[in-house]
Amino acid sequence: IGGPIIIYNRLKYFSRNHTVSLAAFFKEEEKKFIPSVEPFCHDLRLVPLPPKRSSLKVSWDFFTSSVPHYFLRTHGSPKMAETIADMVRKDRYDFVIAEYSVMGQFLHKNPLLPPVRRVMSVHECYYLARHKAYRHNRIGFEKLKEAVNLKGLKKYEFDMYRNADKVLVLTPQGKKELLEICPELDIAVVPHGVDVENFSFSGLEEKEKAIVFVGNYMHYPNADAVLYFHGEIWPLLKSRLPEVKFYVVGQGPPPEVQNLSKDKTITVTGRVDDVRPFLKKGRVFICPVRLGGGFRGKILEAMAIGRPVVSTSLGAEGIPAHQRENIILADNPEDFAQGVEDLMTDDKLFERIRTNARKLVEEKYSWEKGVKVMEGVLEKMMKNTPSPQNQGA
Repeated sequence: IGGPIIIYNRLKYFSRNHTVSLAAFFKEEEKKFIPSVEPFCHDLRLVPLPPKRSSLKVSWDFFTSSVPHYFLRTHGSPKMAETIADMVRKDRYDFVIAEYSVMGQFLHKNPLLPPVRRVMSVHECYYLARHKAYRHNRIGFEKLKEAVNLKGLKKYEFDMYRNADKVLVLTPQGKKELLEICPELDIAVVPHGVDVENFSFSGLEEKEKAIVFVGNYMHYPNADAVLYFHGEIWPLLKSRLPEVKFYVVGQGPPPEVQNLSKDKTITVTGRVDDVRPFLKKGRVFICPVRLGGGFRGKILEAMAIGRPVVSTSLGAEGIPAHQRENIILADNPEDFAQGVEDLMTDDKLFERIRTNARKLVEEKYSWEKGVKVMEGVLEKMMKNTPSPQNQGA
């Protein structure tokens, strides 16, 4: 889901014509996925994800470390910094690419890292995402505390972007937002993609009226989206379509999301190895995201497989959306519920939107096209940016 899919497909397509290596964190339960990436990697180094830091340690870091606690709390790892440095020493790489801002800490001010071109691939700017959440949710002392945290996060994250040789983002909107804060950044847009062969256009396999949402719920905006939908939109929908069902698919649902399954018409799956059977169960895919940033690849997968999407404007950010032609956009509960109801009951609308959405994905969002864009950006860098390794020789 999301970022790991981007990384997997970039490895897959780049490995055809280039030497590619990967340094990554892993959890024990993720070891079964190693064989799927090994064939693409010249060198594969896996570092155990460090245990989440205690509140006391987070408080200590706040006063003693220049690295924001958002990064240290889940990904603070001297071992990863050493691993990346060792890989660059061993092989003369043209680039080191940090996928996710949180991984940029191992390129930024890493005294062990030899000279090399550094690229920041920003799936989501943490400062902007946290700032949106801060404006939305925080009150009182918590709001004051978060304001202090955000100030440090903004400085560190944008220093990291400035010191990179290139910044990659997923959407033109993402580029615009970063340049508004830091106009001197060198940014290229490299679009998300979808595997149009594996996510093949399919008809309805189930007769039930079901809606589906897919996400990693350890990423708070996804959990918030489900809770917002259940609290504000679901009651409206159930009053109109009592037989409707809701599938909440993806890893890490917090207790408040798991509890939704007490309603027999709601299924919370937890982690699944393949989202396609669940996408096919639904007639409508929803993306009621209110917080965060970046790009929702899950929308592209739903479009590819032939499931029309109802989304907030934020959820569909970066997608060339045409209202009621390839998507339905709705930013309040009434409009959202109406959009889902229309797709459940109007077969002509259902067919028009899903057919146009599949066409959009095929034309603009194949992985091969996205990787070619990225390849062009890197080749241009090779011509215009001298190798730091040669300069240091």
